[in-house]
Amino acid sequence: MTTLSRSLRVVFLVCGSTLAAADRNSKVEALLQRMTLDEKIGQLNQIGGTALVPGMPKPDDPIRAGHAGSVLWLSDPAEINRLQKIAVEESRLGIPLIFALDVIHGFRTIFPMPLAMAASWDMGLIEHSQFIAAREARANGIAWTFAPMVDIARDPRWGRMIEGAGEDPYLGSAVARAQVRGFQGPDPSQPDRVLACAKHFAGYGAADGGRDYDSSYIPESELWNVYLPPFRAALEEGVGSFMSAYMDLNDVPATGNPFLLQDVLRKSWSYQGFVVSDAFAVRDLVTHGFAPNPMEAAFRAFTAGVNMDMASGVYMAHLSESVHSGRVKEAAINDAVRPILEAKFRLGLFEHPYVDLARAKAVNLTQEHRDAARDAARRSAVLLRNQNALLPLRKETRSIAVIGPLADSKRDMLTMWSGFDVDPSSAVTVVDGIRKKAPNERVEFAPGTQIVKLFPSMFEGMMKAEQPTPWDDARAKAEVAKAVDMARRSDVVVVVLGEGAFMSGEMAS
Repeated sequence: MTTLSRSLRVVFLVCGSTLAAADRNSKVEALLQRMTLDEKIGQLNQIGGTALVPGMPKPDDPIRAGHAGSVLWLSDPAEINRLQKIAVEESRLGIPLIFALDVIHGFRTIFPMPLAMAASWDMGLIEHSQFIAAREARANGIAWTFAPMVDIARDPRWGRMIEGAGEDPYLGSAVARAQVRGFQGPDPSQPDRVLACAKHFAGYGAADGGRDYDSSYIPESELWNVYLPPFRAALEEGVGSFMSAYMDLNDVPATGNPFLLQDVLRKSWSYQGFVVSDAFAVRDLVTHGFAPNPMEAAFRAFTAGVNMDMASGVYMAHLSESVHSGRVKEAAINDAVRPILEAKFRLGLFEHPYVDLARAKAVNLTQEHRDAARDAARRSAVLLRNQNALLPLRKETRSIAVIGPLADSKRDMLTMWSGFDVDPSSAVTVVDGIRKKAPNERVEFAPGTQIVKLFPSMFEGMMKAEQPTPWDDARAKAEVAKAVDMARRSDVVVVVLGEGAFMSGEMAS
C-alpha cells in the first residue's frame, strides 16, 4: 500500500467516524425535542429487572410509561426480550432499554478474577478474556457491563480488591486499557461487544480499615498519582461510561462530589460520556448525612454530575420537582440525557434491540471459550516456591491426596461475581481436574475441615448460595484424622486452601 493510499484510508476512516457521530447527534436532538420532561428523567432512571432485592417494583409499568432507561440484575435473554418489547413497541417513543450487569470476569464462561489475571502481566490475555465475556454477555442481551473495576487497593482486608489489578497504578492503568479494549473493541455496536464502565470513581479502594463502603481519606497528591491514573487510562481508551463510588472521599460522598465528577472528570479530563451511580448510592446520600431527604439527595447527585440513578428511584420521584421549582434547568436534564441516548445509538440498540435466542444458547460455554479460560488460569498462576523441585509431578507418582474443603466445591470455583443465576454444574473442581489429568493414579479427597460464614451477606441470599451445616466436634475431629491418614499414605499431597466464594467481593471485607 502506498503512502498516499494509506493517507486516504485514514482520511476516509476519520470522515466516516465524524459523519456517523454527526448522524447520531442529529437523531439524539430530534428525539430530545419529542420527549416530555418525565420521559427525559426516565432515561436517567435505572431499575431492577427481577425480584432479587426485596421491595423492588415490577418493571413492566415504568418501562411502558417511558420511566426507565436501563435495567439491571437480569440476564435471562427471554425476559430481556419481553421487557425490551414493552419499551420498543408499547412505550410512546419506543426508546430501547440498555440492559446492564456486573460482567467482571466472564458471563457464562468464568475466567480468573481480574487480580489473578493482572498477575500474568499479559495484556493480550486480559483483553481476549474480556472479549469472550463481552461476546457471551451481548449474545444474551447485556449491552453494558459494570466493568472494569480499576480501583487501586493496598489493604488486603478490603474484599473487593480481587476485582481490580492490585496496588500499582502503572499495572492498574495497563489492565484498565486492556479490559476496555476487550469489552468495547473498535465498534461497540458489533454483536460481540458491550459498553464498558470504569468504576468506582474514585478512591473506593482506599476504604478505611478495608471496610467496604467506608470512608476514604486520601491526600490530593496521592489521589492524582495513585488512585486516578487507571481511570484516566480507561478514559483515554474510550471507555463508554463511569460509575461513581459508594463511599465518601475526604468527608464528601463520591456520588455527590462536584470535585470528582465535574472538576476532575469533565473539566480537567474533558469527559463527554455519562456517569451512573452505584446501586442505591443516590438515595444513600441521606444515610451519609449529606442530604436531609431523598429530594435533596436527587438534587445534589444530579448537580454534582451523576447522569443515571441506579435502582434507588429518587431521580424519577423528585427531579421533576426541582425543575418545576427552578432549582434545575430543563436544559441540564437534556445535557444529562444526551450521552445516554448517544450510547444507545452507538450500541446499535435502535436498529437491533432484541436477543437472538438461538445465538445466545450457541455462544455460551463453547469449548473455545472454556479452553481460553483454562489458558487464562494457567497463565495467571503464581508459583511462590518449588521446594526440592516437586513440580512438575514425576511420572512415578502413584497416589495423590487432595485435601481442603475448596478442592471439591463447584460454587467456590466461580466466585460471587459469576452471575445471579449461575449454574455451577459446569464448573470443574480441583479434585476432578486432577483425576482427569492423572487417570492412572489413585486420587483421593478429604475436606479436612469446612468453611462456614457466621454472617452471610445479602449476595448469598440473592444468588441462592447454600450454607453448609456446621459439623459437631466429633465430626470435625474425624475429618481431620481422615485427612491426616490420607496424607500419610499418599506420594503427594495437594492442599487447597483459601476463602469461599462469598468471603471476597462486595460486602465481604
